[in-house]
Amino acid sequence: MNTRRLPATALRRATAATLAAGGYIHAQLYIDEYRFIHVIGPLFLLQASASFALAALLPAGTPPLLLRVVAAGVSLGALGGFAASRTVGVFGFTEHGLQPAPQAVLSLVAETGTLLLLATWQTTMTTQHRAARPPVRSPIPERATTRTPPS
Repeated sequence: MNTRRLPATALRRATAATLAAGGYIHAQLYIDEYRFIHVIGPLFLLQASASFALAALLPAGTPPLLLRVVAAGVSLGALGGFAASRTVGVFGFTEHGLQPAPQAVLSLVAETGTLLLLATWQTTMTTQHRAARPPVRSPIPERATTRTPPS
């Protein structure tokens, strides 16, 4: 087993698991409570669908940077919507505290965990890429010193 691939594989799977958990929570909330709320219900369904799709794609191999950026965007969007719904409201919809319980706390943990795992993954990949890079040579070629015979 390649030990350099182990952390990347573990991070891929853990990130997929936290995305799937966040997606499941949002899908459950959509089915149980939020599907009847104008605009908010479809947004919960969209977040759940995007999370499940990303959770399915991430373990398939080392994904491109774009896929990781989209995963971070989905998690940031969920956290932003959570914060906005408790402060200024979202499309006239507001909530208070950590309600509905326990889904609010679980969602916060899943989305924050996704972001932390993605940050760790990106840092690990950057470090490995730098370690594998060959030393940089001077871009200016050395002059060849040739002597011309005296005439």
